[in-house]
Amino acid sequence: MTVRVAMWSGPRNISTAMMRSWGSRADTVVVDEPFYAHYLQQTGLEHPGAEEIIDRGQTDWRDVVASLFEDLSEGKSVQFQKQMTLHLLESMDRGWIHNVVNCFLIREPRDVITSYAAKRPHLDLSDLGFLQQAELHAWVLEHTGQDPPIVDARDVQNHPEAVLARLCERIGTAFDPAMLSWPPGRRDTDGIWAPHWYTSVEASTGFNPYREKGQDVPAALEGIYKVGLETYRELYEQRIRPDD
Repeated sequence: MTVRVAMWSGPRNISTAMMRSWGSRADTVVVDEPFYAHYLQQTGLEHPGAEEIIDRGQTDWRDVVASLFEDLSEGKSVQFQKQMTLHLLESMDRGWIHNVVNCFLIREPRDVITSYAAKRPHLDLSDLGFLQQAELHAWVLEHTGQDPPIVDARDVQNHPEAVLARLCERIGTAFDPAMLSWPPGRRDTDGIWAPHWYTSVEASTGFNPYREKGQDVPAALEGIYKVGLETYRELYEQRIRPDD
């Protein structure tokens, strides 16, 4: 039986480390932000490497969906999709979401904003996916019959085995201790945007415990932070806890 997992996150979370974790399983194939090229083409946003991403990626969301449901390679029974909520544009049909196991990865907005602003200082609320994530979570609850598990980045960093084991249980697949570590370096499955965004994860070999960075949200982004914090708190209360 094939299990297709869509983990919905936002930028500057630990989503790439989570992709490394799932990619360490012998039974799993990972997919890195499959709608990114379509998103950039439709929005015209200036992201690092945008022209190359559009040129080399799939820019029709229908083709992307079709590719997500192709047969997995021999010996693989799990597909892990690293998905960005902001890439799910309103013009895209959501019917396919019924046919994957949805879960959500959240992170405290202060950490997201300060990290993202270092890469793209001119940003607005839609760039970070906070509202999109809350809306999609509500949509999945209402339309799919699923109760999608939520995991918080800091919980995963500080208690990876406990949180991942519980997440696997909720998803319906066995936990594999291989998920706790991985060799450093780039992967063939990484998107072509990896040189712009994946420097830290390429040096990692596992989930590092959370460290307080002590960075303040820029004054110009305080409004975004307040909105993000409200949506984050709503999802945080429903998260998988390490001691569940």
